[in-house]
Amino acid sequence: MRRFIFLLFLTFAIALFPTLFIEFDTSSLIKPVLFPPDILFPIVWSILYLLMTISLFITTKKDDELYKIYFIQLFVNALWSPLFFGLKYYFVSLLWLILLIVLVVIMIYKMMFKNKVAAYLQIPYLIWLLFAFYLNLSIYLLN
Repeated sequence: MRRFIFLLFLTFAIALFPTLFIEFDTSSLIKPVLFPPDILFPIVWSILYLLMTISLFITTKKDDELYKIYFIQLFVNALWSPLFFGLKYYFVSLLWLILLIVLVVIMIYKMMFKNKVAAYLQIPYLIWLLFAFYLNLSIYLLN
């Protein structure tokens, strides 16, 4: 249980730390039709980070390769918000999101060989990233 709590804390800390220094103001943006209410984002991300941590926890206790890919994709994830919201680099953040999606697909693929349930727990994360891709691309094109 200690390992799970540590992994959960680490996941949230890495993911949230860069967001402490930026403002998530979307009021000046032209948004796509399917842009969700702002309150939905922290709710969805909290659920996703919990699922991601559970997935890593149940996959393996010692798999350095899987831990590396998990934390690399988590760092890539954490840097997307400063690129998009902080610097307003909409095209760069779109490319960054493609990198993140590729890393998550690799992570899911590797998890499939360790624990299928763990891999399936990552699917909502991948779906949300694909939706984020739509939002990012739309905002890039509209603004």
